[in-house]
Amino acid sequence: MSALRAALQDLSEDVFFDLLESEDAYLLVLDVPGVSADSLEAAVDDGRLSIEAHREKDPADDYQYLEENRSLFLDIELPLPADAVGTETEAVVERGVLELTLPKTSATGETTIDVVEEDS
Repeated sequence: MSALRAALQDLSEDVFFDLLESEDAYLLVLDVPGVSADSLEAAVDDGRLSIEAHREKDPADDYQYLEENRSLFLDIELPLPADAVGTETEAVVERGVLELTLPKTSATGETTIDVVEEDS
C-alpha cells in the first residue's frame, strides 16, 4: 500500500482525500464538489486506478463568468495496493464525495466454492 500512499501524497494540495483500511478492504474518499456520477469516470486497468471528474456549472441566465476560481477537473492515476482486488472495486458519489472501496484478496488466497446437490 505504500505506493498508493506515496501517490496520494504527491497529488495537488487542492485534492482532499482520506485513505482508510480494514481487514477486508481499502476505502479511498475523495472530495469532488459539484461532481455527479454522470461527470465522473473511474476505471481499473493493469494494476492502476484512474479517476477523471469534472464539475458542470451553468451560470444563471443573466450572468456570465468574469473570473472562475472554482473549476474542478480531476485526472489522476494511482497504483493499486498489491493485495487489492481491482476488478471488484465499488464507487459511490454522493453530495460531492466519492468513495471507492477496494476489496482485499483473502489472506490465504483461497476462494470458497458453494456446492449444491443436484436432485436425481
